[in-house]
Amino acid sequence: MTETSDIIIVGGGIAGITVALELLEAGDKRHITLLDRCRADEFGGLARWAFGGMSLCATPQQKRLGIKDSPDLMLKDWRSFAEFEPEDYWPERWAQDYAENNRSLVYDWIIRRGLRFIPAVQWVERGLYAPGNSVPRYHVLWGTAKRLTDTLISHLEQAAARSSSKLTIQFETTVKALETTGGSVTGVQATNSAGDTKSYCAETVIVTTGGIGGNIPLVKKHWPKNWGAAPGNILNGNHPYNDGALHEATSQIGGAVTHLDKMWNYAAGVPHPQPSFDGHGLSLIPTRSSLWCDHLGKRIGPMPLVTGFDTNFLCQQVAQQEKPWSWHILNYRIARRELAISGADHNPYIRDRQAIRFIIGMLRGDPWLIDTMLSESDDFIAAGSLDELVQKMNGRTDSPYIKAHTLRDTVETYDSQVKRAPKQWNDDQVRRLQHLRQWTGDKIRTCKYQPILDNKALPLIAIKTHLISRKSLGGIQTNLHGQVLNTEGTVIPGLFAAGEATGFGGGGASGKRSLEGTFLSGCIHTARRLAETLLEQRTDT
Repeated sequence: MTETSDIIIVGGGIAGITVALELLEAGDKRHITLLDRCRADEFGGLARWAFGGMSLCATPQQKRLGIKDSPDLMLKDWRSFAEFEPEDYWPERWAQDYAENNRSLVYDWIIRRGLRFIPAVQWVERGLYAPGNSVPRYHVLWGTAKRLTDTLISHLEQAAARSSSKLTIQFETTVKALETTGGSVTGVQATNSAGDTKSYCAETVIVTTGGIGGNIPLVKKHWPKNWGAAPGNILNGNHPYNDGALHEATSQIGGAVTHLDKMWNYAAGVPHPQPSFDGHGLSLIPTRSSLWCDHLGKRIGPMPLVTGFDTNFLCQQVAQQEKPWSWHILNYRIARRELAISGADHNPYIRDRQAIRFIIGMLRGDPWLIDTMLSESDDFIAAGSLDELVQKMNGRTDSPYIKAHTLRDTVETYDSQVKRAPKQWNDDQVRRLQHLRQWTGDKIRTCKYQPILDNKALPLIAIKTHLISRKSLGGIQTNLHGQVLNTEGTVIPGLFAAGEATGFGGGGASGKRSLEGTFLSGCIHTARRLAETLLEQRTDT
């Protein structure tokens, strides 16, 4: 059985929705068929769960806060973090295009749709050994990415109703293969929920199926060599449908798939208390004032691990530990002020746009999140004393690795530094806390040099964490028109790609490290560039 369209879009995430929306709103009369593995109520994919942070430059928010940013500065920072290789022509071109055009292609486009960003701009990925974001750039959507998703879907439905073209959306449809004729891609093979297979034919096929982060065996296969062997237990912080099937299908027809060993995983994940699939994990934004320890209760070092500077470094250090888990040692006061979890569901005040509750939580700390995790997660442990904490921690592992005297020495050594006068501080973590607190957005979310063993800050808390998969920084190689290239660098006629499937452009636009927040916005950026190309083709013909 065969169905025919003019354009096939494979994948109903933000990138796929954006391409379809751009074409319909421009009055394109071609028939579009969008094929998505999700159910209709899941339309939007991983973005429904996402926090909604975006790396943007030269915005009104930055200007109001006195942040002097520019496309040139962003590109300089991007190249520093990316560490592009000489052969990374297309990834670097995409990076340059993002830096130069994110304001118009992403920020302005979002604002025109009635969405807005929280006024405070966050400062993430500041850099450790290599400079990262030299100024704050992380803009958070008011309503999280869920509101973005709902808004774009609503606009898509309205555009489809107004358009003289036809938009067909097939949910619960899985595409595993591309069909070719005479070297051109002419369609796909797909299977529906009943197991029936059919061919969809079109002169234009667009892949927007995400990365490989939902396929843990594939993540382990492409594990970065300089991180050591992949841990036995890696949590899945992606969408299980992001399995790399279309990467493989593209490779099978000669398409270039590059840099799959470049990953944006996170170093502190916990099993989801209400998992939606096997291995489902939550990605913590680790507290800065906690101690990050190994399986023996010793502080990981020699450089202490502190979030906010270089996520790639954190993952590499955790991956090289003897055991596939690590521990965060803190107290309730630290957790209340600093703990955060990535995603819409664990940021309800932002997701639901409850401004007053959000502001109160930022200023005073909010016990809701830590209380929820302590009650729902076995990997969040509370105790009234250090000895009790050690006993409970050992109960969460296959052997009593931690000795009370070891953990006590670790904590007391750190606390003694915190309690000294600032002129006598000689601890890298404390120095970095001092640096973080210079920026208002971080100051209100970072405790003022809080000792861990503090009777006024009880209970003590330990969090057992694992590495967790997130984004793919590599993928299907594309030129700036979104056209897929073969291994010789030549365009494959009829085949396009956008979003995470392309490593957010060119098969690896972020290089070795992301400046963070280049993912959701990267989907919009690459999708709009691709749509421009298709509209130009329509005009030419």
